[in-house]
Amino acid sequence: MEKKNFHRPATILVHQGRDRDPATGAANIPVYLSSTYHHRDGKPGEYDYARSGNPSRDQVEEAIALLEGGIRGFAYASGMAAIGGALSLLRSGDHLIAPDDLYGGTYRLLTAVLPEQGIEVTFVDTTDPQKVQDAVRPSTRGLFLETPSNPLFKITDLRAMVEIARRNELLTFLDNTFMTPLLQPALPLGIDVAIHSATKFLGGHSDLLAGLVTTADPELAHRLKRFQNALGTALPPFDCFLLARGIKTLKVRLEAAQAGAEQIARRLVRHPAVAGVYYPGLDDHPGRSVHLTQATGPGAVISFKLREKSQVPRLLETVRLPIIAPSLGGVETILTHCWSMSHAAIPSQVKTGLGICETLLRISVGIEDPEDLWDDLQAGLEAD
Repeated sequence: MEKKNFHRPATILVHQGRDRDPATGAANIPVYLSSTYHHRDGKPGEYDYARSGNPSRDQVEEAIALLEGGIRGFAYASGMAAIGGALSLLRSGDHLIAPDDLYGGTYRLLTAVLPEQGIEVTFVDTTDPQKVQDAVRPSTRGLFLETPSNPLFKITDLRAMVEIARRNELLTFLDNTFMTPLLQPALPLGIDVAIHSATKFLGGHSDLLAGLVTTADPELAHRLKRFQNALGTALPPFDCFLLARGIKTLKVRLEAAQAGAEQIARRLVRHPAVAGVYYPGLDDHPGRSVHLTQATGPGAVISFKLREKSQVPRLLETVRLPIIAPSLGGVETILTHCWSMSHAAIPSQVKTGLGICETLLRISVGIEDPEDLWDDLQAGLEAD
């Protein structure tokens, strides 16, 4: 990026790093499908091979850097590719601390892949700074974070984590998918590397896989670019176009979805079929006060626990509006059975120990009318 953009977030979302084609003035950056580029007079220009750079990809990479306050962004073929690309900053022999409550796909990477690469991982309750400090050892090089956590919405104090990391010379990685940079800008809080599954809220239409990473550290940016280019994990041009289009409407989508989620969460609390609701927008949610010091809203995702296991299939068979799937952040409401979908990769005994039970569901509220959505959910909750 050549210059900082000091516009407010809503303006950055719409105009991003570049809002028109410099060659034609077109209102959208074209989808550059070329795999390679002509070397005029045998000399490479700004672009030489699509794995290394693409104008369509530049747009979304600049956008995430602007939104998070970074100096450079990186677009990957999925959210997990983004996490893997970020964690490439670690080396064999390093030790990583991670939350004990986190997305199932991340758990699989941290337990099945990183150890094979010589990286040891310790899972701790990151809501307790002392437990994080106690887990630090001489080989510790990184601290991976997720707040609110997925699916139990545990709140980690990011400023406290940054203080521990700086004291111990650790890199901090934050999966900021739930909150997005609109609600919880990560880098201004001191996080080294911000990560997003752009498949979710940033894309917003359940029509692409994408991941984004950004940093404010020039040396880290250089290394991230080197790994992205070497691994070939970059986001394809057409998906970049879809993502850029989705980012433009993030503010209006997320505000509408968050308003609906707050209504749904309060009604779930009062429903007799529901044993518990996990949502930072509720006054009695553990960590709510910490959350509101680092985020400007509770988001649009809720987890809730039913009283009886038999209620789960009845609910899933009865509801008609939500898409029943392992995802979130779309314009449509998405209902997820955490045990069998989003967290299927985590062993049953581990899930049980963490409080992820078979009656736990997660709902990502979309932009439908909340009254219609509640009528549909209520019918499912009360189905015989």
